[in-house]
Amino acid sequence: MLTAPRLTSVSLRSRVGDYVALTKPRLNFLVVASSAAGYYLGISGGLDPASMAAAVLGTALVAGGAAVLNQLFERDTDGLMRRTRARPLPDGRVAPADAAVFGIALSAAGLVLLVARANWSAAALALVTLVVYLAIYTPMKRRTPSATLVGAIPGALPPLIGWTAARGMIEWPGVALFAVLFVWQFPHFMAIAWMYREDYANAGIKMTPVVSPNGLTTVVQSLFYAVLMIPVSLWTTWLGVTGIPYAIAATILSLGYLWYTVRFARILKETDPLKSRAYARDLLKASVIYLPLLLAAMMLNAQGRIFF
Repeated sequence: MLTAPRLTSVSLRSRVGDYVALTKPRLNFLVVASSAAGYYLGISGGLDPASMAAAVLGTALVAGGAAVLNQLFERDTDGLMRRTRARPLPDGRVAPADAAVFGIALSAAGLVLLVARANWSAAALALVTLVVYLAIYTPMKRRTPSATLVGAIPGALPPLIGWTAARGMIEWPGVALFAVLFVWQFPHFMAIAWMYREDYANAGIKMTPVVSPNGLTTVVQSLFYAVLMIPVSLWTTWLGVTGIPYAIAATILSLGYLWYTVRFARILKETDPLKSRAYARDLLKASVIYLPLLLAAMMLNAQGRIFF
């Protein structure tokens, strides 16, 4: 008598977990953090927590919907890669039609929330995120490594959406926040692509390490953007959004990010695949530590508010 309800409860939790997994919650955490930072930096006067929460939630819903629909379109490709074949769609735990309804519903809810509680400009940027990610970036991945450049655009829009939601218009400080996330993504992406280059090759995805397997182009691109990250991270100070304490912190953090990227360049001479992968993994870890610390420093040293 007690067994059936217990199994039903487990099945329900598993089902909910599959739908949550479709939204890529770890990636969506970055969306939440960066859009919240953009909103906080953009406010003038007192903070309205409800408005900020609505803007961040709306952005997160659109990003979650885009992630669901992206996995729907790429379910066959995901099934060819070890790192993704256990996802709910290629594994058959969620039906494609159900995923389509879920993804569209999330995206629509996010856009409506942004229109209702933020402004049309923020909603328009969220729609651009959705369209570029699904209609341009997703099909490009199997055609050219330039897809990474395009994919960095929707990945960098959340802080600009947050800023625009707070200010009602697109402004240069919001663009500076967009630039920070745009540039940050390249060493991050290259580390992931190097770690899983065999998977990507098996799935026919034209990542840079796949089309240039010797690693030279991967390293050059990573170093270029890691160096560029230093002046880009200081743009908000030049615009008067953050102060000198932030500029010092950003310089130290960006030099640390560059150091791990320089270390990643050892893959060019490394013949041991495990060590080569370790260099990429270390750069990946550094990238996911660097960005939250940089955003936190911005928020702590936002002009006219909290200083450290």
